[in-house]
Amino acid sequence: MAADNFDLGSSLSASQQPASPLSGGQPQASAEPSAELASEGEFEPQIDATKAAALFEQLVQRQNLPLGIAAGLAASIVGAVAWAVVTNVTGYQIGWMAIGIGCLVGFAIRTTGRGLTRSFGIAGGVLSLAGCLLGNVLAICGLLAAQEGWPVVTTTLSVLTNPTTVMTLIADTFHPMDALFYAIAVYEGFKFSFRQVSPEELQTMIS
Repeated sequence: MAADNFDLGSSLSASQQPASPLSGGQPQASAEPSAELASEGEFEPQIDATKAAALFEQLVQRQNLPLGIAAGLAASIVGAVAWAVVTNVTGYQIGWMAIGIGCLVGFAIRTTGRGLTRSFGIAGGVLSLAGCLLGNVLAICGLLAAQEGWPVVTTTLSVLTNPTTVMTLIADTFHPMDALFYAIAVYEGFKFSFRQVSPEELQTMIS
């Protein structure tokens, strides 16, 4: 008979299979969280343009360009003197000193000027280049004084008070590789001259 060939195991297995939604049964819950549940609780902060503009205006009013330039000038002179000392002590002109001058000038302007406008970056780049050129001239003056047996201070003052001599020394000692280091110094001086917005200030811009 047909009933004798009935497979109980197959019947039980079939009865344990989840019902298909297409057949009118209830769908089985998925083990994977839905995209909607996965994204639940996530918050993406949105910056309010009005608040950002108001904060920018407040920060611009607090910046101090003259003080930043004064600090940058002092930093460029300190960096130039350090360059000359290292060159005269080692007997080698180290191009990486130019990059150090750029960073030093930039951080000096950022710390004191606390500026956000482009004028701070321009001041940082110009003063960085000036510091590099001054360091090169001071190094030459030191080497020349040591070679000729002249007083260092007298030799340096004699050169610096004569613009024609200064330009001649820069032109005669220029090497194409110097342009690369000077360019990097200008870039560093420009980049580091701008103040950073603190997390607390950023928080005031979030809507």
